[in-house]
Amino acid sequence: MYVAVKGGETAILNSYKLLAEQRRGDTAHAELTIDQIRQQLKLSVDRVMTEGSVYDPELAALAIKQASGDLVEAIFLLRAYRATLPRLGNTCALDTTRMQLDRRISATFKDLPGGQVLGPTYDYTQRLLDFSLLANAQEIESKTTALDAPSAPLPPLPLSSVPPVSSVPAVPRVVDLLNQEGLIERFERSDHDPAPRDLTREPLRFPADRATRLQNIARGDEGFLLAMAYSTQRGYSHSHPFVGEVRLGQVAVEIEPEELGFALSIGEIEITECEMVNQFAGSKTEPPQFTRGYGLAFGQSERKAMAMSLVDRALRAEELGEPIESPAQMQEFVLSHSDSLEASGFVQHLKLPHYVDFQSELELVRKMRARLSNPDETPV
Repeated sequence: MYVAVKGGETAILNSYKLLAEQRRGDTAHAELTIDQIRQQLKLSVDRVMTEGSVYDPELAALAIKQASGDLVEAIFLLRAYRATLPRLGNTCALDTTRMQLDRRISATFKDLPGGQVLGPTYDYTQRLLDFSLLANAQEIESKTTALDAPSAPLPPLPLSSVPPVSSVPAVPRVVDLLNQEGLIERFERSDHDPAPRDLTREPLRFPADRATRLQNIARGDEGFLLAMAYSTQRGYSHSHPFVGEVRLGQVAVEIEPEELGFALSIGEIEITECEMVNQFAGSKTEPPQFTRGYGLAFGQSERKAMAMSLVDRALRAEELGEPIESPAQMQEFVLSHSDSLEASGFVQHLKLPHYVDFQSELELVRKMRARLSNPDETPV
C-alpha cells in the first residue's frame, strides 16, 4: 500500500460498503441470483469462463455478480481463484469430431456430411430493440403460452434417449473435403509430439511455438483479438479468410490414469470450435494451397473463436514464409498485449497515487521552462 494512502484506510473500507450497496441496487427490487445470471446471461458467463481459464458456470456467474457485471473484473476474480486450485491431473486431447452438435455451420460448402445445423444464433436476427422484454414476466409467459404452446403438453424426453457424448458418432470436418484433394495443409498427429508449454506455470518466451500462442490467445481479451482479426481483413495481413466450420456442442473430457492405461470420461463441457480456411499463394517450399487458422473457446463464444482463428493464421506468417509487415503478424506485439488482466491492471493502476513521481516531473518541467526564459543563466 502506498504510504500516502495509509491515512485513508477508513475511507477505503467505507468504499467497500458503498460498492456493496451499489452492487445490490434498489432493495425494492428482487436481488439478482447466481442461477439467473447463469441461465439468462449465458454468453457473458461463457466469456468469463474462457478468459478466466476455468470451466465452471456457477463460479463465473458469481464473479459477474460480484463485479456488478464488469466482465473484465469478473475474469480477474475467476482467474485469481483458479490460481489457488490444486492440479489433480491432465486430460486427454479433446476429440471434437465426436462433439454432440447444437450448431454447425460452414461458409465454404453448402452440403456437408452430417448436414448444417443452424442452432441458436443472432446471425439472422434484426438488430432492433425488443420492447416486449420490458413487459412483466407473467405477461410474456402468458403470451408465449397462448401463441406457441402446443394444445397438449409434450412428454419429457427420457434420459435414455440422449446418448452420452462419448458414444456420439464422429462427424467429419469440413477441411476433410479439401484434404481428399490435397488442397489444404495437413497436420499429422504423432504420439511423440512434445507436451505443450503450460502458460499458467511458465512465463511466456519469444519466439513462441504455435501451441503456446494458441494458449495465450485463448485466454486473450475478446475485444483485442477482434480488433486484430479485423485488421487482417482490412488488408493488414496476407490472407483471405473463409469460415471452414464453426461448431458448438458438448464434448467429452477424458483422463487416462497411469495405473489403468486407458481413458475414462469424467464429464462433458460445452465448447465452440472454429477452423478458418485461408488462401495461400505458396512459397519456395510449399505449393499453392489453403492454410488453416484455429480457434476454440468455452461455451457459445463464436466471435472469440473466429477472431482467435484469424489471429492464429496471421501469427503463422514466418512459418509459411510470408513477410511480417502488420501488427497481427507480430507475435511479440499480439501475445504481449492480448491479456485483458495485464492491460486492465496497467491502465487502472494510473488511478492510484503517483504524487512523488508527478512532483519530480513537475519540478523538471519548471526547471526546463525557467532555462528557456533565461538562456544566459548558468544552471545550478
